[in-house]
Order: sequence, then structure tokens, then C-alpha cells
Amino acid sequence: MTSEPGRRERVKAERRELILRVAREMAEAEGWDAVTTRRLSERIEYSQPVLYSHFANKDAIIAAVAEQGVAELSVAIEKARRAHVEPYPLLRAVADAYLGFAEANPALYDAMFTLDVGLRFARPDSPPVLREAFGQFVAAFEAVIEDPAVIGTFTEVGWAALHGLATLTRAGRLADGQHDARVDLLVQRLLA
Repeated sequence: MTSEPGRRERVKAERRELILRVAREMAEAEGWDAVTTRRLSERIEYSQPVLYSHFANKDAIIAAVAEQGVAELSVAIEKARRAHVEPYPLLRAVADAYLGFAEANPALYDAMFTLDVGLRFARPDSPPVLREAFGQFVAAFEAVIEDPAVIGTFTEVGWAALHGLATLTRAGRLADGQHDARVDLLVQRLLA
């Protein structure tokens, strides 16, 4: 027989995951502006007070969704990174994984890297999932940079370049048909 406190915790965790899943689905379909606590509570069929028992506000929901997304991106980067040993294919696979993730999950990507919901990378108090994701980037770029004094900065520059490509591509601000050429050029420059 399951203990009542254990069952309550499981139900609470399931409800929390439902809130995050539905918020993410709504955002991917309609954008984050369409995700309100009122609409979300209607959609999950729980009252707003129940929603607020899990999250302080909409930003807290977006931050939790963003953390889930960062964990997913971290797994994608690790998988791409572990599939290759040689620097060029390794960095190309990581770039493709990052850019593919951004393209497939535009609202999630916004929550992770565009909306200001208080998540900060590269700080001692950053959530563990953010430190892990950054660590996956560092591990990829260690194939190129041996100097531990610059690996963090190099990783930030490489990540910023990927973010720029993802953001500008999605906004339609870059020339059509040049995606592969841009990624190849970026990887070549990172290897130079």
C-alpha cells in the first residue's frame, strides 16, 4: 500500500509536469504572450490557486520550462559530441544539434535564451542544469582549445555565434540557401 504523503508528492509532481507540458505546448502553438495563468489553469482544468501552489507567477513557469529545455539541449549536445572524435566533425555535429534544436523548438528556445526569466549561465549560483549544459559546450570546444585559461571565453564566443545564427535564421534575416555554408565557415573559424 502506498503511503498517503508519498502519493500526494507524486500527484503534486505529476500536476507540476502537466503545467509545464501544457505551457510549453501553448507557447509553441501561440507564443509566450498567449500563455497566461488564467488560460493555463483553464486548459489544465485546475484553479489558478492550484497553479500558484506550484509556481509564483508566469515567469516562474517559463523559467521551469526553460530549465527543462536546457536539459534537453544538453543531452543533444552530448550525444552529438560523443559521436565524433575529430575536431571538425565534432564541432559540426554540435553546431547542427544546437541549430536543429533551436529550429524545432522556437518558443522553448526563446524561453531558454531570449526571455528574461532570471536564468543566468556562468555564475556560481546558476542552477545545476545550466552548469551541465555549459559543460557540454566546454567539452566540445576542448577539442579545439587546450589552454584552460581561455576555454570558458572561447566557449561563450562559440555559443554566442551559434545563438546569433539561430536567432537571425529564424527571423529570416539571413540569405536563403546559405545555412550549410554559414555553419561550415563558423566551424572552420573556430578551428583556425
